[in-house]
Amino acid sequence: MRVVFQQELREVQDRLVEISELVEIAIQRATTAFQTSDVALAEAVIDSDDEIDRLATSLDEHAITVLARQQPVASDLRLVVAALRMSSNLERMGDIAEHIAQLARYRFPESVIPKGLRSTFREMGELDVQIAGLLTELLRDQNPKTITEIRDVDDRIDELHASVFEKVLSDSYSVERVNVVDATLASRYHERFGDHAVSITKKMNYFLSGDWS
Repeated sequence: MRVVFQQELREVQDRLVEISELVEIAIQRATTAFQTSDVALAEAVIDSDDEIDRLATSLDEHAITVLARQQPVASDLRLVVAALRMSSNLERMGDIAEHIAQLARYRFPESVIPKGLRSTFREMGELDVQIAGLLTELLRDQNPKTITEIRDVDDRIDELHASVFEKVLSDSYSVERVNVVDATLASRYHERFGDHAVSITKKMNYFLSGDWS
C-alpha cells in the first residue's frame, strides 16, 4: 500500500508539472501574438486554455481522492493540500495568457500596444515567459533557490507595471482612450501572471518547510 501511495503522490507532482508546461507554452505564444499581432497564434492560445482547465480539474479530483483514501500526514499532507491550491493558480495563469491573446485578436490587424510602450511590454512579456519557465523548474525539482529567483523576476514585472500606469496617466501622454484601456489591461494581465507564480512559491515553501511565507 505504501508503494501505491508514493506513486499517487508522484502523480500529483507530475500533473502539476504537466499543467505548468502548458501554461509556459501558452504565455510564450500569447506574448508573441501580443507583440506581433499574430491572430492565428492568438487563436491557438485561446483554444488551448480548455486543456489547461481540464487538467487542473482532473488534478483536483485526483488530489481529493488521495486525501480521502490515503489520509496522508506531515509532508505528504502538505504536498496534496499545496497541490490543490497550486492547480488553481496555474489554471488562472492559463486564463491570463488567454486574456493577453484575446487583446491581440480584438485589435487585429492593428497593434494592441500603444506608442511609446513597445519596449516596456516586450520586457514584461519576456519576464512572464521567464517566470513560467522557472515555475515549471520549481515544481519539477523543488529547489528553494528557484523560489527566490521567481520573486526577483516578479519584482521587476511590478516595476514595469507601475511605469505603464505612470506613463498613460501623465499629462504628456496623448493617445486614444481605447489605447489607454488596452495598455492598462495588458499591463495588469502581465503583472497578475507574475503574482500567481509568487503565490505558488508560497505554497511550495509551505510544502518544503511548513511555513506559508
